[in-house]
Amino acid sequence: MAENTSWKAEIIAVGTELLMGEVINSNAAYLSQELAAIGIDVFYHTSVGDNPQRIKGLFQQAFRRSNLILVTGGLGPTDDDLTVSTLAELLDTPLAEDEGSVEKIKAFFITRDMPMSSTNLKQALRPVDGEPILNRMGTAPGLYWDITHKVGAEREVEGPCLLLAFPGVPREMKAMWTEEALPRILAQQPDKRILVTRFLKFTGIGESLLGEKLRDLMAQSSPTVSPYVGQAEVKIRIAAKAETREAAYQLITPTETEILSRVGQYCFGKDEETLEEVVANLLRAKKLQLAVAESCTGGLVSSRLTDISGSSDYTFLNMVTYSNAAKTSQLGVPEATLATHGAVSEAVAKAMAEGILEKSQADVGLSITGIAGPTGGTDAKPVGLVYIGLAQAGKETLAKKVLVNPRYDRKYIKYWFSQYALHYLRLWLLGLLDADKH
Repeated sequence: MAENTSWKAEIIAVGTELLMGEVINSNAAYLSQELAAIGIDVFYHTSVGDNPQRIKGLFQQAFRRSNLILVTGGLGPTDDDLTVSTLAELLDTPLAEDEGSVEKIKAFFITRDMPMSSTNLKQALRPVDGEPILNRMGTAPGLYWDITHKVGAEREVEGPCLLLAFPGVPREMKAMWTEEALPRILAQQPDKRILVTRFLKFTGIGESLLGEKLRDLMAQSSPTVSPYVGQAEVKIRIAAKAETREAAYQLITPTETEILSRVGQYCFGKDEETLEEVVANLLRAKKLQLAVAESCTGGLVSSRLTDISGSSDYTFLNMVTYSNAAKTSQLGVPEATLATHGAVSEAVAKAMAEGILEKSQADVGLSITGIAGPTGGTDAKPVGLVYIGLAQAGKETLAKKVLVNPRYDRKYIKYWFSQYALHYLRLWLLGLLDADKH
């Protein structure tokens, strides 16, 4: 097999249900992450319906431009499961029944005391020079096929051409990938370097401003620095390839340090950390209990904080005081303050934070009052306006004003409000928040 410095991978999903939006193609995301982890770059994601001619056209294109082709879907027993037969026809290769697969398919139905249709044996057919990929979770075996000598010399890439096909069921595909396919790919991978990534997670700063502050780092070739927009957060991905994971992290560390020196105040966590987890750990570390008074978020901040196991360590009393009457009766917000400033105001946010602090006797009081829309906004107080209050014994009560894009739907605006509330709470706990910053 010819050597090349790196592979170009392509992921193809077969199934009309994907094109109609009935099924989300989560398989492509999973396989891309798995390939990235072993240093293989994915250049194309494509979906195609259950049509032989379109499937053939797509595979002809893939053979020209890719070395490693991963296929999901179209391996079932029905007439519209066409992946294996279409590939065999395209590459002029006869199909043969794999005896081991036949026995496994029969055993699958016997052990479950279920009748088996003869059409299920269609799944045991494979190209004569292909190898089955064992499926321990279902009936359809996969296919491992070295087609290097079948795809012709006029290709855009050099080196091998491997094709691996899996069922479209994610649970089956993932098990087959981990147990059977990944070891084979690792054994043949031309580029043995390992790709390591580090995600830095930011909130309270937009993608454009973050990109402006990191423009020079995003232009460098190694390690690479790329922004990604998440749900009410921005991620910065730092990636490097090296012979070992340790060596790759050594390449990443100086860039990570430089990023944090510039915009570290907005970085709440790394990799899989969530903002609520970070806040929870801060509250635990400082041995503080938190009380929350919510209006427009309807308990979302409380929900996020109590999603963390052991949240009783820091959760004391949380209330949803949606109406003005509830703000007055439960939190002691003066009626005159509500009448003068309105429920969505700095004064009311402060009064709510102080009220929940006094009522609960917790260590920190957090409040949220805003306009989630789509109705209720005015020129003076538009949809997307929120005030976040923070109170603590021995500190001056603070309220932060935030404007969220009013074009978001109500549910997303509420999530943004909860994100800013947790963001300011984190800064407050770190001693980084005052009235003129962030």
